[in-house]
Amino acid sequence: MNENMLTSALTRLESAAKHLDISPEVLEKLKFPKEVLSVRLMVRMDDGSRRSFMAWRCRYDDTRGPTKGGIRFHPDASMEEVVTLAFWMTFKCAIMNLPFGGGKGAVKLDPRELSKAELERVSRAYVHAFAGMIGPDRDIPAPDVYTNAMVMGWMADEYSSIVRQSCPAVITGKPIALGGSLGRDDATARGGYYLVRHLESELGLDAGRRRVAIQGYGNAGAHIARLLHADGYKIVAISDSKGGIFCPDGIDPAIALEAKERDGSVVALAGQRGCKAIDNRELLEADCELLVPSALENQITAENAGRIRAGVVLELANGPVSPEADATLQQRRIQVLPDILANAGGVTVSYFEWVQNRQGYYWTLDEVRERLKKTMEEEGRSVWDLARKKRLEMRTAAYVHALGRLAQAIEAHGTQPFFAG
Repeated sequence: MNENMLTSALTRLESAAKHLDISPEVLEKLKFPKEVLSVRLMVRMDDGSRRSFMAWRCRYDDTRGPTKGGIRFHPDASMEEVVTLAFWMTFKCAIMNLPFGGGKGAVKLDPRELSKAELERVSRAYVHAFAGMIGPDRDIPAPDVYTNAMVMGWMADEYSSIVRQSCPAVITGKPIALGGSLGRDDATARGGYYLVRHLESELGLDAGRRRVAIQGYGNAGAHIARLLHADGYKIVAISDSKGGIFCPDGIDPAIALEAKERDGSVVALAGQRGCKAIDNRELLEADCELLVPSALENQITAENAGRIRAGVVLELANGPVSPEADATLQQRRIQVLPDILANAGGVTVSYFEWVQNRQGYYWTLDEVRERLKKTMEEEGRSVWDLARKKRLEMRTAAYVHALGRLAQAIEAHGTQPFFAG
């Protein structure tokens, strides 16, 4: 992630503000994070040595409620990345009308280089270091890149040990047995799926060929492939960190997942079932109707935006399209369903988990999915209608929709005219 990441993100804020009559104090508050903490974790390794890891947590804005956001373990993590992701989470929670602000956290490490016991020590060290910053009414972490339900379980357990009482609501994305919510495993993909299905006709995906290319065959990518495939979409290209495959006759998502789990990559299917090996560039530029970037940031840039062949881009990853690429895609009339809306299913079901933990009453899988479907369809329709009304592309409309809610909350505390009057 480059050093201009936050600057690029803030251009979205400024662009949205032009379409609303809001106080300058709103922008002043949202241009800067409320709180950022950097620490160095000292962890005992399996060989008896001690090793340090940089770690961060950001609470960007809590005007609408406690901050919410994942913790990622990644070798390229940085403070600016964490702050930018927390900024995006602020808008993501607002767009879904959740009573949360935006937060994010990270540890700079490669989890593949650590044993499971070392990962547990890192996870517990993180909570110990940030125990004064997180809390069920202050800041609620969740899984992110290279973290999972077990990591969240360790973290929730460590926090409970520190406060000397069971406190499942401090962390979401936990194992079901430890207070996790049913439906959390595929929530990000399912939210994007519900959005596409709801807007299928408007997006031109309701008839004719419905071919899909999916970049990133991790949790979100594998689940969206399964859901779309079951609905009659043809998955023609998928990729993971080691490469990809293209199959014009379609790929069975279950077979691809089996190959990835068995051989470490979907590339193992190359040369079988009509599949050929492709690289990341070829996947993004594949001949299809729906492109789903579900890997990392800045994958579609000014350099390759002119070669994207899909008519619709569903952003399951955070920030996969650069601002410069956005302009090119807009000129080419390629419809982008933006990340702060398209991948918001994850934080929405995290909110459901938090509510269930607070109530001590747990919902059925059907209840979780029905509530998610209703929320995605309502907010997706609101953004679509706003885009048509104001003649905006979907990303700007999404930010306008979220900023309107944030502005109402900030202005409710009083602005200059109130205090000067």
